[in-house]
Amino acid sequence: MRPHVELIHQGDYVWHGAELVGGEGRASERRLSVDEEDGSSSLRVGFHTGWGRGPGVHHADTEFYVLEGSMTYGGRRMGKGGYVFAPKGVPVEAITFDEGTQILHYREYGDAGFDPGAARWPDARGDVIVIDSEAMQWDAVPKAGPMPGLFIKYLHVDPVTGFYTRLIHSQEGWSDHRLAHHPCYEEAYTLQGHMEYNFGTLTEGTYFFRPARIKHGHFTTMEGGTTWLMRSDGELFNWYTENEWVRWGGEAINYGAGGDRMRWSQSTHDLGRGSHRRSERDLADLRASLAFAREQGATDADVIPHGHTDKSLLAIAKARDAARLQEGHSHSHDWGADPASLEHPEERHSHNWGEGRVWKPGDPIPAPILSSLPVRSRSRGRWDGDGM
Repeated sequence: MRPHVELIHQGDYVWHGAELVGGEGRASERRLSVDEEDGSSSLRVGFHTGWGRGPGVHHADTEFYVLEGSMTYGGRRMGKGGYVFAPKGVPVEAITFDEGTQILHYREYGDAGFDPGAARWPDARGDVIVIDSEAMQWDAVPKAGPMPGLFIKYLHVDPVTGFYTRLIHSQEGWSDHRLAHHPCYEEAYTLQGHMEYNFGTLTEGTYFFRPARIKHGHFTTMEGGTTWLMRSDGELFNWYTENEWVRWGGEAINYGAGGDRMRWSQSTHDLGRGSHRRSERDLADLRASLAFAREQGATDADVIPHGHTDKSLLAIAKARDAARLQEGHSHSHDWGADPASLEHPEERHSHNWGEGRVWKPGDPIPAPILSSLPVRSRSRGRWDGDGM
């Protein structure tokens, strides 16, 4: 599987020679995310010269999206926003890129292999999709969450597995005061704009790959809105958490007072540098999201974003957790369900080609995975993110 990447700017990756089998020309790639088990990868590719490749068959589900420059597929020329999806084993026509073109290039369920002139594989599914996304209209996201302001352009949807690639635009002022996790992975490359959330700042060129169940949230969209190219390997269900806590415990071996049981409970609002990042504008947007949810009949509690916790409430909660841990000097605890009992039994096999995510409404909802991944950006010279 791919590792969790959260949050990094594409400028912080090194350039490699592009792995574009069977083509002619020179290109380099920045490897945003790579699955070393099956070759799946998300890449930013730049072409130093004109580059081209003839007809053939890809070994992976393959996508090309033009950030700038020009792509020609099967004689159809497209500029910024041009998109091609080629399923593995399905014959494709010739494709070329002009010198200086910059693209996002994705391979899923396979490696960079390409067989020139090959026939369609017996088990191949689907057909090639060619889209000029700049000519498409934005539609409202059907599951917008706590408030309106999200818009979508569907580029590719697999009717069997639910895998889909889309463009998402969040208008200025859109916010979500809750944390969410999903049964599928979610990755995004920021095409324009500015958003703040718990793992850092999303600006043009920032990227994340978030495996299934990673908890994330407290979004606020800043001036001009923001737009991403997003991908998920299944239908995206939102499972929400609010006023979240992180609890930790263990046996001290060679520190402390000799074998002490170390323990604490801590609101994630008290972690990281959230209080240095959340502005009055951010807080106003989060309060607006909460107000909208309540207008719709939700029972959400008052939102307390990262870095703005009432310290007296924290002290009371920590004391209660410590008392539970020490009760009868036992190592037992009352921390809710065992996460393993909430994991879907087939989740570990979900990234098999043609299967997709097996979770469906009515199944047990898997527990979230908590993560704290502040990222030190060389290009921007600072740390990002509170973590979870």
